[in-house]
Amino acid sequence: MIVDLSHSDTPGLPGLPRKNPPMDAITTALQPILIPAFTLWEAPFTWLELIAFVLSIAMVFANMRVMPVAWPLAIVASVLYFGLFWSGKLYGDASLQIFFAVVGGWGWWQWLRGRDDGAPLVVRHLSAAQRLPVVAAGFVLWPAIGWFLDTYTDTDVPYWDAFPTAFSLVGQWLLGRKYVENWLMWIVVNVVSVALFAYKGYYLTVLLYAIFIVLSVVGWKAWRTQVSHP
Repeated sequence: MIVDLSHSDTPGLPGLPRKNPPMDAITTALQPILIPAFTLWEAPFTWLELIAFVLSIAMVFANMRVMPVAWPLAIVASVLYFGLFWSGKLYGDASLQIFFAVVGGWGWWQWLRGRDDGAPLVVRHLSAAQRLPVVAAGFVLWPAIGWFLDTYTDTDVPYWDAFPTAFSLVGQWLLGRKYVENWLMWIVVNVVSVALFAYKGYYLTVLLYAIFIVLSVVGWKAWRTQVSHP
């Protein structure tokens, strides 16, 4: 999250403005690609959303096939979605896309050289002892992110926006470490995101995340098969 450090009206937190993030410059810079590429059922679809949609579909297919090229695709798509979500005041999801872009480099390295001996990681399951802490991490992050968004941004859906943000952080770590359970996390995230983006009017992204739900189920089954029959 980018904040303006030039002033503050919140006691005890110098440098953090309340409900006044520097959105205008970013949104203005994005105007050339926020123009509609086409209109369907009276809903405009921007060039930004369209390009991000195509790259994201390609990325998920690559993830399903455990292809490292998924990571550079994810980096580019995340940068594009940052712009889209920021312009729609979904600051949690926008910030999450920057995280995805940065972590994309880490995930790429993990898939290629993630083992102690420098060999590529293999697809595996979480241990029984790991499952509860992983889920708990999401539920701890959710209210913390929601509070931050509610306090320091002008979003109208702070805790709704925070839920997919929190659990996507967990899902991205699971994906980077090649745990099968990442797909289950993405199913939950994608279901919540479909409703959120529909509320915001991002109908092409709604379609994308609906497709993600189906592909996440397929990916979960494919990775389970790979663990059983490496």
